[in-house]
Order: sequence, then structure tokens, then C-alpha cells
Amino acid sequence: MSYHNPYTPPRKSATFDDHTLAEIRRAAATGIYDIRGAGTKRKVPHFDDLLFLGASISRYPLEGYREKCDTTVVLGSRFAKKPITLKTPITIAGMSFGALSGNAKEALGRGATIAGTSTTTGDGGMTDEERGHSQTLVYQYLPSRYGMNPKDLRRADAIEVVVGQGAKPGGGGMLLGQKISDRVANMRNLPKGIDQRSACRHPDWTGPDDLEIKIMELREITDWEKPIYVKVGGARPYYDTALAVKAGADVVVLDGMQGGTAATQDVFIENVGMPTLACIRPAVQALQDLGMHRKVQLIISGGIRSGADVAKALALGADAVAIGTAALVALGDNDPKWEEEYQKLGTTAGAYDDWHEGKDPAGITTQDPELASRLDPIAAGRRLANYLKVMTLEAQTIARACGKNHLHNLEPEDLCALTMEAAAMAQIPLAGTNWYPGKGGF
Repeated sequence: MSYHNPYTPPRKSATFDDHTLAEIRRAAATGIYDIRGAGTKRKVPHFDDLLFLGASISRYPLEGYREKCDTTVVLGSRFAKKPITLKTPITIAGMSFGALSGNAKEALGRGATIAGTSTTTGDGGMTDEERGHSQTLVYQYLPSRYGMNPKDLRRADAIEVVVGQGAKPGGGGMLLGQKISDRVANMRNLPKGIDQRSACRHPDWTGPDDLEIKIMELREITDWEKPIYVKVGGARPYYDTALAVKAGADVVVLDGMQGGTAATQDVFIENVGMPTLACIRPAVQALQDLGMHRKVQLIISGGIRSGADVAKALALGADAVAIGTAALVALGDNDPKWEEEYQKLGTTAGAYDDWHEGKDPAGITTQDPELASRLDPIAAGRRLANYLKVMTLEAQTIARACGKNHLHNLEPEDLCALTMEAAAMAQIPLAGTNWYPGKGGF
């Protein structure tokens, strides 16, 4: 005879929680893995676990209205004849036409131009609208080679060789058939309406020696004018950064697991890669060991949301950051005004991530002409520019409070950590101590 204690409520398993149970049932019913967009939704140590130590007596703050705090950054000064200069160290990450609507890509270009920064093409080639509205445009060179041609390489202001992405290091992406319109199919040389998978590795190299040859080819095609970036997903940041530098990169882009994707397996997004916070210091250490810190620029991406995040990434040694998901939110993604339509899709504003389906009510991650027309690229571009302006001002405010007249003068000494995990990952002392795990001694 069983007995139930009426004073004890039923307990659910922490291991088999509601989401896990639902996923087991979905897998059993369908026999296929789950696909979605965006980045990891699990909680990992992040920039929120760090705090700045503002100036008082031992440090002298800068007066915000009278003393300058510079935000400019030069990218690609190692080998390129024409390095690019940005007014703010906040750039727009690569997001493809195909994953995004034409209006969304135009809006990203418009917003970045107003703010004085760069945007990036993504997989699938360069659109005329994107090039026309982007003062500084980085052209992504991916394993798929979709849309790649020498003409567009030369039209770009920089080239980003994509080796990996934070949401799926070691894995390729996908673009489902419902988003492969006539224009997308033509640009990618693919059949319309057929699911497309991007390769997980480049077809013409198997290691860093081949990467060096490829970088040389790209330099010759562009007459050594364009900065060459190498983008890696956050998995082995020390070695990947070192090898990218030795292969001849001008800039290393390092994307942590909070970085988003247009579409890939959920199991990949949640279980492969490392948190952005854990990636920065090993990459900086690699640059320092090679004597290349600040000579080869480091761009950090993956979960950047505010000027405080920007300032923390730069204090840890980055030269700039890139935003993707946050930029889409600034354009109007997951806006509560579309809540009724999000609910019809079985989700809610703030949680919508089925970008691969092409049904985005906000008109951003879709190729449906009716939905895409909902996004005004001019108004959306202004919203993005406002957001970039606020982030830059927030980062400046923090830098001045730490007594710094340039964002790049922020340093690890300006930070403390709130948790043991963050202290260990960022190699920043735990608040109230001069110690972090691995340092030894108090």
C-alpha cells in the first residue's frame, strides 16, 4: 500500500525537467532532431559576473563633459594597404541575405553607416542594396562559397574568412527550402525551394598551412588592399588564435557560444563550444605570447548586449566587438507588438527562434515578400544607429569613471569578479580579494 504525504508537493526531476521531457516526446513522435536559430539559452558565466572598479582616490576619473574619451578603432593595420577606421568598436556580425530579408540587410547597412561602423555580409554573397548603404562592408568568405566571386571580394572593404561560428564550432549551417526564393537561389547557384546545408569546413584546405596559402590568394586578388579577418568559433581559442596569426590574419574574430545562428541543431547550440567569457583571455594570451597584441586586432562576439559588455570585453583585451542577435532586436525582432502572431506560431515575443521557417512576423528572418515589407529599412536603420550610439556612450561613461581617455586603455585591473567561475574564466580577482582560481595563494 502506497502512502502520499499530503504536506509534500510532488517533486519534478532537475535532470528530467519539463523542457527535457517535452524534447524526448517530440523526438519519439517525429524521429528528427530539433532545428532552431539564435544562440544558447542555457545560463553560462557571462559579462554580468564582472564589475568595474571605478576611480576614487587611488584612481582619478575623467570629467564627462570636458575630457575626451576616444572610441575609434583601426582594423587591419598589420598587412593591408587600406586598413579600416571605425568611430566605435562595435561592429555588426555576419548575417546572410537568405537568413535575413533584403530589407533587414539594408537596414543593417544603413544603421552601421550612421554610427560610423562596419557591417558584414554573411553566407550567400553581397547584395547591391547592402553594398550601397554600407560605408564599410566586410565580405564573408565561407566554406560553402555561396555567392562568392572576385568582383565582390574587390568591392568589399575587408574580407572575413569564416572557419567557425560560436553557435556551432565544427558544424555547418542550413537554409531550408522555404527561404530559398528565386533571388536567393540565383545568388547561391542553388535550386529554388530545396533545403541547403553549408559545409563545416573549407573544401580546399585541411590545416593552417593551407589557410596561409588561401589568405595569400585573397591578398593577391585584392591587391593587398583589404584587411583579412579570420573568424573562429570559441572552442580552443589559444591555439586557433595563434594559428590564425601565423597564417597571416590581420584580425581574429572570436565567437563564443552565446553567438547566434540562422539555423542549426539545438543539440549543437546548447552543447558545443565555450562561453564567450572563457574565450577572451586565452586568445589575448596567444596574441601576447606572439608579440602581436594590438598589432593583430581581436574582435569578440557572442552575447554582447550593452555598453557595459563592450567595456568589459575591451578591458579583457579585445579591440572591438561584434553584435548579431542584439542588432536584430534593435531592428524590431521579437517585438511584443507582434505578440498575437507569435502566439499563432506557438511561441511568444522574446522566445521566437524558428528563424529557419521563414515566418517571422517582424519581417526580418524571412524571404516572404509580404512579411519582409513590414520592415522599413530606413526606420529600422535609425533604430540600430540609436542603439549603437547608446552602447558607445555607455562604454565611454564606464571608461571615464575608470580614468581612461580611450576605451582601449581599459584593462583587467579595472575589473573584479562576482563568482568563482567568472574569476577563473576571465582570470580576474574575485571581489574583495587579489586571487582567482588557478592563481595560487590569497
